[in-house]
Amino acid sequence: MPNYKLTYFNMRGRAEIIRYIFAYLNIKYEDRRIEQADWPEIKSSVLFGKIPILEVDGVVLHQSLAIARYLVKNTDLAGKTEMEQCQVDAIVDTLDDFMSRFPWAEKNQDRKNQMFTDLLTHEAPHLLQDLDTYLGEKEWFIGNSVTWADFYWDICSTTLLALKSDLLDVHPRLVTLQKKVQALPAIANWIQQRPQTRL
Repeated sequence: MPNYKLTYFNMRGRAEIIRYIFAYLNIKYEDRRIEQADWPEIKSSVLFGKIPILEVDGVVLHQSLAIARYLVKNTDLAGKTEMEQCQVDAIVDTLDDFMSRFPWAEKNQDRKNQMFTDLLTHEAPHLLQDLDTYLGEKEWFIGNSVTWADFYWDICSTTLLALKSDLLDVHPRLVTLQKKVQALPAIANWIQQRPQTRL
């Protein structure tokens, strides 16, 4: 088994999908969490200047979704067929496209608040309706078993609900899917033991 070391801030953020996969696949790793105040000093030593990064036997990998795809490769979490794998990637990328529109690093608080409100009030409902339609009466987004697209939905929706608590009130099927992911024993155990952070 390779030696894994994950480096990210002390928050869920972009590293949480990697932590979910490690938890579900029962893979041991070092979860190195750094404080925001320490980041400027560390940043200069990180290639491309962004985290998370995952060190695999000393080889440094970057980009959270690329790391996630590497970890789920050759497992059912990726999807059981090439078609399913494409569908999984599409849902993940759809969610990530939306989450990436939030101005997380915006310094002007008034501008940041306005942009968050616009996205949550005007844009999110369209995305959620499309996701609801895509899920339909199925148990999981793709195929007949859980994939990392379902994990990513839980992670993104948890953050969205922290920002606007009534966002899923009209989408009970999406709430059910979120709860199903959180009820998976390995995920439930991780959620219980992880550091509690807002985002």
